[in-house]
Amino acid sequence: MTDNSKKQELPDDEWRKRLDPEAYQVLRHEGTEYAGTSPLNEEKRSGTYVCAGCDTPLFKSEMKFNSGTGWPSFFTTLPGAFETSTDHKLLMPRTEYHCARCGGHHGHVFKDGPQPTGLRYCNNGVALKFIPDDSTQ
Repeated sequence: MTDNSKKQELPDDEWRKRLDPEAYQVLRHEGTEYAGTSPLNEEKRSGTYVCAGCDTPLFKSEMKFNSGTGWPSFFTTLPGAFETSTDHKLLMPRTEYHCARCGGHHGHVFKDGPQPTGLRYCNNGVALKFIPDDSTQ
């Protein structure tokens, strides 16, 4: 896992080399993957979801839930994992979240999730990597 206290800034051409094309489009240009396409939707093992751009830990598997939206969804995040901004691309403003370390776009947070937070972090699967706990490998 990576120390997310140090910002990771790279030139665009370096990001393009490091990431596959779909992850590059999502993480660096705020794209969105097609709903239902991420294998992480079906991931049930215990472990940690990290940023596909910089390996910063973002979510634990216990934070994940099936939202029925077609994207991996979480009701909370690991502390300090994300920074937010307001996205005005659609008619209504939305809260966008991105990795606090590399700035990579992950998705949007909505107020229609389960308790205890009532939040739904709707994450692009290509923006994540799953690291299973040692006990489940």
